[in-house]
Order: sequence, then C-alpha cells, then structure tokens
Amino acid sequence: MPPAVSLIRANSYDLTNVRASLETLLSPFGGMVSFVKRGDRVLLKPNLLTGARPTKECVTRPELVYCVAKMVQEAGGKPFLGDGPAFGSALGVAKANGYLPLINELNLPIVEFHGKRYETVSEQFNHLLLSKEAMDADAVINLPKVKSHVQLTMTMGVKNLFGCVPGKMKAWWHMEAGKDANRFGEMLVETARAINPDLTILDGIIGHEGNGPSGGEPRFLGILGASQDVFALDRSILSILNVDPSLVPTVAASQRLGLCPELAAIDFPHLRPADIQVSDWKLPEALVPIDFGLPRVIQSTFKHLYIRFIKEPIGAYGDR
Repeated sequence: MPPAVSLIRANSYDLTNVRASLETLLSPFGGMVSFVKRGDRVLLKPNLLTGARPTKECVTRPELVYCVAKMVQEAGGKPFLGDGPAFGSALGVAKANGYLPLINELNLPIVEFHGKRYETVSEQFNHLLLSKEAMDADAVINLPKVKSHVQLTMTMGVKNLFGCVPGKMKAWWHMEAGKDANRFGEMLVETARAINPDLTILDGIIGHEGNGPSGGEPRFLGILGASQDVFALDRSILSILNVDPSLVPTVAASQRLGLCPELAAIDFPHLRPADIQVSDWKLPEALVPIDFGLPRVIQSTFKHLYIRFIKEPIGAYGDR
C-alpha cells in the first residue's frame, strides 16, 4: 500500500479546536486507537529546542501535545513526554514554554533521555547512541514543528528525532559527520529509521521561518500534517512550502536510500500539497557549517573527549 499523508487546515491553538482538528487529521488512519493499545507506554516526542525564546514559535505548542496526550490516555495508553535538548533539561525547556499547567493536569511524566547503543540497518552508522526511553517505549509519537534551519535548510519530522540522541552525542555527530552534509543527513535518516515512530504529527499551525531553528520569526501557516511514514510527511511539507528537496539533507538522504516515496506515490486522503501551497516561505539567509566551522585542532580535541563513547560495544551503556 502507498504511504498516506493526512494534511488539513487548522487555524487555532484553542484546545477545543486543536482536539477537533486532530480527530479529523487522524480519521483516515482509524483514529488514535489504531496506534495505541491499552496499557502501552507511549513516548510523545515534541521539539523542545530552547527555553530562551518562548514567543518565537521555536517549539511544538503545548496545546497540541496536551490534546495528543489526552487522546492517548482515552485509548488506554500511558503517555510520557521526553526530549534531549542539547542545552538544559527537557523539564526546564518545557517549563519555560508553558507546558507545566497542561501536563500537570494530565499527570504527564517528563523524562530525561539516557543513551544506549542499538543495532541499525546501516553498517556505516552501527554505533548510534540512542535514547533507551524512546527505544523501549511501546509506541512513539513524533511531534515536530515545521521550521527553517540555518544548518539543514529545514527541520521537520526526521530532524526532530535527533532529539532522541542524548545531548552530548549530538555535539559529537556535528563534529564527526558535519563536514559532509550528505553524511550528516544519512545519519539523521538512520536515526529516524532506528526509532521508527509509529505516528508523526507535525505542528504547522504557526511555523518558524528564516534563520531558524530559533533565530527566525513566527509564520502562520494554518496546517497540520500526520503520517505513519515520517519520510513521506517531510517530503509533502517541502512540496507545500515550495522548497527543493535537494536543499534539505534529511530529505535528499531519504531519497538516496530509497526511503522517501515520490509525491505521486503518496495517498493524500484529505488535502493535497497543491491545495495548501505557500509561495513565500523564507529559508535561511545563509547556511552555517554543520560542524559550526570550528578550527580542526579544536574539533580533534573535542572528538577525543568522546572517543570512549563511540568505541564501546553495543549494549555497554545500560541506564547511564
């Protein structure tokens, strides 16, 4: 069967409206009960980038997370919230972005991610250190925000799953693969493939354009998207925004690896990308090196600090 991508218009973060929009969005898949069984431990993985700019729409809106969590609970699941910010804690970033009143109402736990090594399909990246909490969950619901990105042009569903790499190892990968955008994109794709989210729901009601992921500006789009296939969803969003897939390393890598379907092969049960086209989405003014442009001597020193992490055998980390 072709992958299905559900796209709808959604104009408000009012809780009643968000809940109704999510019901419509997920109806082609059979609703939340198609993804969550009674007793399932369900990781909700929003984009908790930073607590520094709460008015700039840099993170997944708490209203969306709240409604998804409530739907998971109603389906009999046990949702918990997790992310691995490069700076600070998931709890701290969530608190700064207004999550606590809503998640406290639902008694929704927030977990900090701990790393463990896992086998991957790709031998090239068979030393990925991933969140044990994500890999051990019965179901993963990926909740990205649509944003421009000064290193990767765009960040959507695949890039959001990089949050399941423990914080310090994110910096390692920027150094290890950052000289080659193609290699870095493939690492992100393999991370997404290893985590294999059961469902991705993309927050595009208000996006973040320009010099993202945090240095740009909010942009109203009025869109929600969902799919069981995170690669198909990301490709569809680029079509909406008129962004060339070759400019986005995650999408280009998923195409090279045969994971990303052509638009013609995707089923759109609601709206098609052409129905909600955006012609003036702002990309970054200039791209920043993925490895931050650090001098080679500093990168070499930094890498050696992490050499123990990448050489230890799979399964050596446990609950660190």
